[in-house]
Amino acid sequence: MIMKLQKQTVILLLLLVLPFFTNAQQDAQYTQYMYNTSSINPAYSGSREIMSLSALHRKQWLNIDGTPTTQTVTFDTPLSKKNNIGLGFSIINDKINPTSETYFNIDLAYAITVGNNKKISFGTKIGGHLLNVDLINLSRENTNDIAYENNIENQFNPNLGFGLYYHTNRFYFGISVPNLLETKYFDQNALSGNGSGELLAKERVNYYLITGHTFDLNSNIKFKPALLTKMVYGAPLQIDISTNFLFYEKLTLGAAYRWSAAVSGIVGFQLLKNLMIGFSFDYETTELSKTQFNKGSFEFLLRFDILNKIDRNSSRMLTPRFF
Repeated sequence: MIMKLQKQTVILLLLLVLPFFTNAQQDAQYTQYMYNTSSINPAYSGSREIMSLSALHRKQWLNIDGTPTTQTVTFDTPLSKKNNIGLGFSIINDKINPTSETYFNIDLAYAITVGNNKKISFGTKIGGHLLNVDLINLSRENTNDIAYENNIENQFNPNLGFGLYYHTNRFYFGISVPNLLETKYFDQNALSGNGSGELLAKERVNYYLITGHTFDLNSNIKFKPALLTKMVYGAPLQIDISTNFLFYEKLTLGAAYRWSAAVSGIVGFQLLKNLMIGFSFDYETTELSKTQFNKGSFEFLLRFDILNKIDRNSSRMLTPRFF
């Protein structure tokens, strides 16, 4: 029985890992992207008109060894009194055995006022990422294959991205390409010392579209439907539809549906005026949900607002936005 389970686990892991090496490599995936927007759209930086620091941890497909794990730290702030220049930093660590990648980027955004409480921002993302591949410890039939005698360690690749972000106090819309450079990582013959040949991994361009609108159901409850669409060559179109309710500017409850992939629950709580925590859980709707190994995916988020734009008379944030 144990041997059977081990064999099933190996087959499942191969099915999970192979697409990353034979097709398109995608950016990290988030359910709570609405609190992590600058990581996918540099034009968002500084748009909240406060200095903000966020940290997110995501573990995908629990109970399965080697599945994607992501940690993200983002910081953004306005740089001018008019709040028309934004600066952001982000570090993303994304791991799926046998590969791990660390991204580090600087975001610059410039906003133009186009009407009352209406702004359109243009942003650029500049940075790079380091690739590590543990080839030595891979299980293989031919233990003498020289292609696996050396690991890939800290292979550097540059990154350049762009974004556009329009928002009012109620509505937002953004399009972005956070990584415009397609990077070829390695090929089978190159690993063997025979020059270039069959491509095993390539960083594909990911295109994002985000939009959402906040509605006041009454003085204490806000409702926000939102949409994220991600498109990358060689992978299915990703569509995330979410609905979130904000109660008394303290408690957020929401649900999301990732088209043909997962349903999610989202909970957030404003612990302090400047500190928010968030948690989400994904339940797979694919064939993977039928296996005894998959127990879903989860995310944990912390967001700390270092400086707030405060109304001195009411000691509350001016025109708080639910995004």
